[in-house]
Amino acid sequence: MRMINLACLLITLLCPLIMRGQKSEPLPITGPGVTGTLLRYPSFPSKFVDAREVDVWLPADYERNKTESYPALYMQDGQNLFDASRNVFNHSEWGVDETMTRLIAEKRIPPAIVVGIWNNTSKRSREYMPQKAATWAQQKDGSVVILADEKLPVSEIVSDKYLRFMVEELKPFIDAKYRTKRAREYTFVMGSSLGGLISAYAISEYPQVYGGAACMSTHWPAGEGAMIQYLKGHLPDPRLHRIYFDFGTEALDQMYEPYQLKMDEVMKSAGYTLGENWETQKFPGASHSEESWGKRLEVPLTFLLEKQANK
Repeated sequence: MRMINLACLLITLLCPLIMRGQKSEPLPITGPGVTGTLLRYPSFPSKFVDAREVDVWLPADYERNKTESYPALYMQDGQNLFDASRNVFNHSEWGVDETMTRLIAEKRIPPAIVVGIWNNTSKRSREYMPQKAATWAQQKDGSVVILADEKLPVSEIVSDKYLRFMVEELKPFIDAKYRTKRAREYTFVMGSSLGGLISAYAISEYPQVYGGAACMSTHWPAGEGAMIQYLKGHLPDPRLHRIYFDFGTEALDQMYEPYQLKMDEVMKSAGYTLGENWETQKFPGASHSEESWGKRLEVPLTFLLEKQANK
């Protein structure tokens, strides 16, 4: 018994050290599919959600300009962003590293840090379906939300905890470890499909943290437009925030336009001005895929970041 107690004590003492080590020693990721400096935390711990990989991409001048601080962009589905070989689902990527490098070189956006939060598990929809919006989407028995062909039990949705992970654990770590500009106006969130929903949810639930959100191919049909109903009363102050939406016309994206038109009316009612602090773009022929999002990635990136270029 004494040996067991001693072992338990050692585990209790060592676990925090192990977790700190997991966060403090990133793995450099290199290879033909990677442009620039990409660092990976293979098992970022959390008390709110399951541990996961977190990637950090640094602009080319990060190591040269030791006194410079940078905006930070937090992106969902990090496994799809930088290196197609890491995406076991369909071996495709957004090419975020290449697009950021090109836009920075062209001086269309300022150098910025990109944080890719992986989510390639069975819990993705439970972490990405906005929790407060789910109350609008319950079936008659009040227990499930319909996400395309998936029935998602409302009791299993954990997106509020996922946002707490992003805001209370991940962002403070990134701010402490890297030279970020920590204020709201330099902090952004982006995602596609359900990742677009959770990005809109993030800026609405934490308007003091995020100054801009880009929501690509936003999966509005989840819960029959539940998130649109939620946003009617929860959009952040248009004087302090910027929000981008887009959609294609092929595959799953062909469902989105009627919902997006409703969302556009919500944006107008909330005081947002198209072309200034809000953008909605339609991309004919674009489908619901990493390839399509990567091809138009420069549009939301410049929308979010271009105003920082001359600061």
